[in-house]
Amino acid sequence: MTGGPWDLPPPDAPAQPALPIGMFCDGRTAALREVTLVLIEDSPASLLMREVATPVARSEGTSPADAAGQAAFSMEWPLAQLRRLPDQAGNSDPDDIGHHPTLVLTCTSAPLARLVVHHRGAIATILARAPALDARLPLRGKGRIAAWACAAVAAVALIIFGLVPLMANQLAAFLPPEGEKALGDKTYAQIRTAFGDEFFPLPECSDPAGLAAFQSMTERLVAQAEVPLDITFTVLDSDIVNAFALPGGRIVVFSGLIYESESADEVAAVIAHEIGHVVHRDPTRAALRTAGSFGVLGLLFGDFAGGSVVLMLANQVVEARYSQEAEAQADAFAHALLPKVGVSPAELAKLFEYLRDEYGEDSGIVKHFSSHPELGDRIAQARAAQAANPVPIQPLLSPSQEDAFFGICDEYGADDMPGGAFLRRIDDFFDED
Repeated sequence: MTGGPWDLPPPDAPAQPALPIGMFCDGRTAALREVTLVLIEDSPASLLMREVATPVARSEGTSPADAAGQAAFSMEWPLAQLRRLPDQAGNSDPDDIGHHPTLVLTCTSAPLARLVVHHRGAIATILARAPALDARLPLRGKGRIAAWACAAVAAVALIIFGLVPLMANQLAAFLPPEGEKALGDKTYAQIRTAFGDEFFPLPECSDPAGLAAFQSMTERLVAQAEVPLDITFTVLDSDIVNAFALPGGRIVVFSGLIYESESADEVAAVIAHEIGHVVHRDPTRAALRTAGSFGVLGLLFGDFAGGSVVLMLANQVVEARYSQEAEAQADAFAHALLPKVGVSPAELAKLFEYLRDEYGEDSGIVKHFSSHPELGDRIAQARAAQAANPVPIQPLLSPSQEDAFFGICDEYGADDMPGGAFLRRIDDFFDED
């Protein structure tokens, strides 16, 4: 053994006073041990710690001199395993061994233990001899960490995809109509804000003649649908090719769907499908499921305020994808309802075929309707429903009504003049020039 003046004498030397030059904590208990250090030059080189006096001796008043050689503790750390830690007591630079030198060490074989060295000579020697003081501590228990991470992910997935849908289905059956309508109205307001212009909500189409034609169409559908609640129908002025249902009995049609349809009957077929969702309360279950999922994620990650949840819920409703069973039930509902008003179920197939050919499989209304089951199968089922229940062609709207219906967004009421509509009219004025 060799080293500097801070070494202990060899173990067989006569007992003599030893001055503490460091404090050691094993990381398992709160006990602090005053230790002296010995640099061992064997291969590999290591640092030997010896307790100056046992805690029992100190508590009984035994002096360090009397307790020398009676140390109840010793430990040897290889120099290559020493790692330097930040000094939380105020010495931000461990290399600075000035008036109050401090060096905090740990060991890769005992990462919870701490050795605090205050002796200038000891600090200088350790800094010079320890080859990997600033290297990272090796990560221990990788398998255990991975197992806990997988378990946590599985638990969250179980909650979101299992427990939340189950609870949403149960809550939808007990949610009072007033609460359901309030949820739908709040979501509708957020949709208008989210998809509107920078300062104005998405406008409601309000041309009087167009609204009258639209009301005539929806009244005929509802009269034959036996809907258990009042349904509010709205057309929003947007190029989005879509229609969707909200909790509480509100069905929204974007004007982009109307303009992409070849006839009012095609729009009626889509509305019949959405009425099917309202009858089966699919929007309520979907909204509760989405809100529950965002709530779980908010608890895990934070940063989800109530307004943010409602805003994300609004976006999810517009892009709603129901289960295969719910979509099949809505399709079957539309196939049964349309012949009662003189419209062939093939109108739904015609619109799907046109949109698929025009926009592809993954856009707009096609994406909205194509998730479950396959769009091609749904087109085939609509064709089969037509063959099984042929009806005389009786358009829902007269030619003049249909013309008015396709111009439903041409005019706005005085209370509904949005910034977007105003700017579009200004653009039209300059385009005419």
